[in-house]
This record gives sequence, structure tokens and C-alpha cells, in this order.
Amino acid sequence: MQFLDNIFFALLLAIGVGYFAINVKKLIRNIKLGHDVDRSDNSSERWKNMTMVALGQSKMVKRPVAGFLHIIVYVGFVIINIEVIEIIIDGLFGTHRVLSFMGGFYDVLIGSFEILAFLVLITVIIFWIRRNVTKLGRFASSDLDGKPRNDANYILYFEVVLMTLFLLMNAADFHLQNLGIGHYNQAGSFPISQFIAPMFNGMSEGLVVIIERAAWWLHIAGILVFLNYLYFSKHLHILLAFPNTYFADLNAKGKLNNLESVTNEVKLMMDPSADPFAAPANPDAVPAKFGASDVQDLNWVQLLNAYSCTECGRCTSSCPANQTGKKLSPRKIMMDTRDRLEEVGRNIDLNKGVFVDDGKSLLNDYITPEELWACTTCNACVEECPINISPLSIIIDMRRYLVMEQSAAPMELNNMMSNIENNGAPWPYNQMDRLNWVNE
Repeated sequence: MQFLDNIFFALLLAIGVGYFAINVKKLIRNIKLGHDVDRSDNSSERWKNMTMVALGQSKMVKRPVAGFLHIIVYVGFVIINIEVIEIIIDGLFGTHRVLSFMGGFYDVLIGSFEILAFLVLITVIIFWIRRNVTKLGRFASSDLDGKPRNDANYILYFEVVLMTLFLLMNAADFHLQNLGIGHYNQAGSFPISQFIAPMFNGMSEGLVVIIERAAWWLHIAGILVFLNYLYFSKHLHILLAFPNTYFADLNAKGKLNNLESVTNEVKLMMDPSADPFAAPANPDAVPAKFGASDVQDLNWVQLLNAYSCTECGRCTSSCPANQTGKKLSPRKIMMDTRDRLEEVGRNIDLNKGVFVDDGKSLLNDYITPEELWACTTCNACVEECPINISPLSIIIDMRRYLVMEQSAAPMELNNMMSNIENNGAPWPYNQMDRLNWVNE
């Protein structure tokens, strides 16, 4: 029977990890649909960013209450999952608490896991109340209607179940250890579950063993389900926050990149010896379009940003355009980009690795020009994001498409550009009249 349990566990583990690997492969493929961009410079600064922002949660604590609660869940998630190593070894080889040979250190580990599990349980309940009872503004926004709001709650329910199963498993184990049953030798310290264990008083030994085994199996199965749910959830940032902060733009926030294709066009126009009608020396260097109208026109870091979005809403709550009632929500920009990228990925899967035009695009079908032109380019969203995502870079690239490909800028902007072209300044005054105010 034990041998069959080990085989079943190995199959469960292989299926769970294998399906996760398939989805990771899809994720990488989808991100690589974006244009190449070099983010290999200044590796020391990038490692520092990743250590401080992703690992150290330095931007989370700018909002102390949410930051402190998030750190509890974050630390709990990382440390408690060390215990999964023991569960995997026990499941594969039929052992029980195989790491107990570490003696006192093992007691400290299990005790720490229990305290963290209890704190995570309390914190997750507080998070649920903040989202569903007090309904903080950034969680009550229409951006989150439907799947996103449900997704956030599903994750909270997942964590409650996993932490409860962990403590229940330990409580039953502690009870059986005290009875000296079978292989349940004295091992570990149980500062929380020892208060749960009295519920087993009066139960038969066999029933308590069944409860302990059921909690053990459900706990590891729940972890594998949670692992695979990540791909379909905003909680993918648990994994992607680290590469996302490493590859973030290190330039000053007010600096916008120049499109190389536009720069080349300007150089060509300024070269008196150039033939404007000549075929380009390198046809591959000629851009298919200026700016971005769909996800394939963005670069791979922007697509990584979209998958990394935590949907926390800090960007939107700090956006001055959003605060004044404009349609723009930086969070929605990232969510729309991710949704469109997923749609493109499914298209590729259905068509044997090739994208077939579906008549849709990120622009108009997901993000409207009204949203794009509401942006003031103030960088508040970039500053507020806890993992260094830049919704602004996507907005700018889509604006470039509207201006350079469709000549679809707002009238005020078109007037300004005409004035610059005709008068060398944004104002509608002839250059010869520019100093007339001195005479007055």
C-alpha cells in the first residue's frame, strides 16, 4: 500500500510540475513576441534594484499598513514553502518528517512555520475585509469587475485553505506523537497547532491518522493547484517581480526614448547627398510601422511588465488624470495589454505556432485613444508601482502610432505641431512678431 502511495505521489508531482512547465514555456513564448530591447547594461544597479524592490519590498512600505501586511504574507509564503521540500521527500520515499534528524533546528523551523502560517491566516482575512467589506477605492474600481475581482478573492481563499490544512496536519501529528502511535515519533515544535490538538481528544487513533493523512495530501495537492493557477492569475508577480525589477528602465523617469526609425528618417532628410527615392540599403531595418497598435509592436520588457502587474491599483489611485474623472487607468492599460497578449497566444496555439490575423488589436479593441490622450506623462504611475512597471511607456508608444501612422492626434496637439513647423514655437505668432511685447 505504501509503495502505491509513493507512485501516486510521484505521478501527482509530475503532472503538477509538468503542467506548470508547459505554461511557463507559453509565457516565455508570449513575452518574446515583443521587439528586442537591450537591458544588459549596468548589471550592478539592476541587481540592486531587484534586491531592494522585489526582495526587500522597499516600495511596498511606502504605504505602511498594506506594506507591512504584504511583507507578512510574502515572508510566510517563502519560508513556509521550505517545508514543501520535506513533504516531497516524504511523499516520494514513504518517510515521515525526514528532516527531523536536525534536532533542535528542526524544532525551530517547524515552530517558525506555524507562527508564520498563523500570521498569514490573520493577514489574509484582513486583506479580504479590505477588499470586500471596507472596499478601499482602488479595489472597488470598475477596472476589477468580473474575473479580476474574483481572482483576487480566489487567491485569498486558497491561502486560507492552505494555511488551515498545514496547521490541522500538524495538530493531528502532534496528537499522534503524544500517543506514541506508529511512526509518529516526537519531532518538531508546535506553538500554534498544540492549541488545536485537543479537538482530537476522544477520537479513535485511526480517525486521527486519517485526518492527518487527508490534511497532508490536500495540502500538497493544494500547493500544486496553486502553483498552476499562478499562470492564470495576477499572482504571477510572485515569480515575475524579480526579472521585472531587474530589467526595468534605469533612465531618469522624465526621459523618453527616441525611435531609431524616426532618427534614421530625420538623418536621411538632412543628408544633402541622400536619394529619398532610393531603395533602403537594409530593407529589414525599415519599420513595419511607427509606434505600437498591438502587443507585437511593443518590446519584450513591456510585455513582461504586463504579465507582472499585481493589479494593486497604486498606479491608478495616484494618477491625476484618473483623479479628475478622466477615463484613463494605468492599471487597466496593463491588464488590457496582458489580456490581448493572452488572446494572441491562444491564437498561435490554435494555428500551430503561427499568428493568424483576427481583426483585433490592442488599440481600439482594448485601449481607446481617449484613454491614451488623457495621460499627462507625469510618471506618477511609474513612481508608485511596487515592482517598477511602466504603463507610461506603452501609452507613449501607442500615441506615437496614432500621430505618425494615423495622424490622429487631438486638435490642440495638431495645432501645436503646425505652429512649431511654421513658426518655430508652439504659439500661433510669426517669428518676426515674437519680440513685439518688448515695445509695450
